[in-house]
Amino acid sequence: MRGILTNLGGPLLVVYFAYAAVAIAFDLPLEPLLPLLLLAGVFLVGPRLWTRKPSEQAVRDATVEVAPPVTGEWVGLNSPADRVPSHGTHQYGQTYAIDVYVDEGRPPGRNYWWPLSRRPDDGYPAFDQPLLAVADATVVRVRDGQRDHRSRDTWPALPYMFLEGIVRSLGGARRVIGNHVVLDLGDGVYAAYAHLRRGSAEVREGDRVTVGERIGRCGNSGNSSEPHLHFQLMDHPDPHRAVGVPFRWTGVGVPAAGQSFTGLDCA
Repeated sequence: MRGILTNLGGPLLVVYFAYAAVAIAFDLPLEPLLPLLLLAGVFLVGPRLWTRKPSEQAVRDATVEVAPPVTGEWVGLNSPADRVPSHGTHQYGQTYAIDVYVDEGRPPGRNYWWPLSRRPDDGYPAFDQPLLAVADATVVRVRDGQRDHRSRDTWPALPYMFLEGIVRSLGGARRVIGNHVVLDLGDGVYAAYAHLRRGSAEVREGDRVTVGERIGRCGNSGNSSEPHLHFQLMDHPDPHRAVGVPFRWTGVGVPAAGQSFTGLDCA
């Protein structure tokens, strides 16, 4: 139900802004659509307020330990170590999701003015990095046909990314998380890897993988500002129906925003 309500908020907001643009251009009154704006706000924000945050003890009890999904030096961002839900929403099983970037010795998610946008392979070291199975598992979902778009990590691009995110929400989870792979870890736990590079999946649905096995490569598909990996555990293979499951990476824990960590040793 939370996902359905939140999905309604996006279209209502698009309708409101479209009407507002026409109203301003032709000097029409805005008041008739103010209730629509209020309703959109209720649908977008309400589901987040209605959901109670689980206790720290409940989180510890439910935490599943798996191996890191990357190798080499990385850094965390939008982490459940800092806040829950980590991405500001419980939708699509993202309650305990985390974003990770290749560690360049400076905080990720930096914004600048120029160039306005870059290709994903232009100066983003996370692009095309291998992604690894976090446990022995069965592949249950593979989607890798969406393009890797240009970056949206500049100040001028932020408003565009906000509006793009609303439009993407109309297409459901696949347009938000982009190319992705979902692994069945057993015991009702599933690992999702999002924003993969187009055509990079090295597994197919039904394949068995072992911990540390390469399953695909990092990309910039879906609702992504720059190449990175979005990782999460959830209780269902379909993000539309999933509830987030807390995780910790063996030997790493849960990196906070800006915290560097070393991934799985594949030597």
